[in-house]
Parts: sequence; C-alpha cells; structure tokens
Amino acid sequence: MIATVPTAPSTLSPPLPLVRLRLAPHGALPRRIDGVWWPYSRDLLTQLPKMLAALPRAWGDITGVTVDAAAWSAAPGRMFVANQVVRLHKAPASPHAPDRVVLLSPGLGRWDLQVIPPDATEEAAALLTTAALDDRRPGADGEAPAPTAAAGPRGRVGPTGRGTRAPRW
Repeated sequence: MIATVPTAPSTLSPPLPLVRLRLAPHGALPRRIDGVWWPYSRDLLTQLPKMLAALPRAWGDITGVTVDAAAWSAAPGRMFVANQVVRLHKAPASPHAPDRVVLLSPGLGRWDLQVIPPDATEEAAALLTTAALDDRRPGADGEAPAPTAAAGPRGRVGPTGRGTRAPRW
C-alpha cells in the first residue's frame, strides 16, 4: 500500500505566458499578415519589449515599430529594447489595416502583426487568430490576395519593402 501524504496547496500559480503571439506558418506565397499579437494591455512600454523578445532571430533586429496612435498608451518616440534603440512611430489607423503593428528590420524587411484587443475573450481571440492566419482562403486577412506572378522570391525584399519571409516556428 502506498501512503499519500497531504501537502499544503501551492500558493504559486502557473505563470502566465509572457507573450501571446502566433506567427503565420511559412508558405509559398507572401502574406498580408505575418502573425497575430494579443497583448495583455495597451501599455506599449511594457508589452512591446516582451513581444519583440519573442520574435524569431531570423527577423533580425527590429529598429522601427509603427502602431495605431489611438489604440496605445502614451509612449516616447524611441525606447531601448534588448540593447538596441527601437523607434516608435504612432500613426492613425488605416481603414484597410485596423489595429496592426508594423515591424521594420533594416535589410531584412517588414512584418505586419494584427493586434487582438487586450480585453477580447479567449473565444474571440481564437476566431480572430484563425481568420487572420488561415491562408487556405484568398483574402482571409481582409485584403485581396497577393498576385503570384509579382510575388518574387521569398527571403528577399521587393520594391515595396515587403516579401521577406523567414521560417517562423
């Protein structure tokens, strides 16, 4: 017979994930949305460094970040993240790309992340994530699909500055 010894309940709860970030799988065609980010708050100074730290190394050093000015808390024009300066640009939301974060890495490219509102329920976040990253449907991210003939090789920045796509997992 095995005796069980009662133990005091643990006062430590499992830690929350540091970042709720889902990146699009690597595919043959360029994407309009490269991932989905679900921050815990609209405090850019606390949320952005955690998200940048979770990005794949292949994306390089992110030196510029553009966010919707109305959606985020006040933040300086630049911040020091992971031993580098990141310039923050606040711009009005585009009607074609509401609530997105644009990440720039010199010489490597641009990545667009759809932002799920921090107060979204898990169910709503799951639906938004699926809709944004489902590449089986043309225009799944709310935009027209990219033309295949003009897409260019992956891993190279095209004339529009887009096109860099590194493995994300």
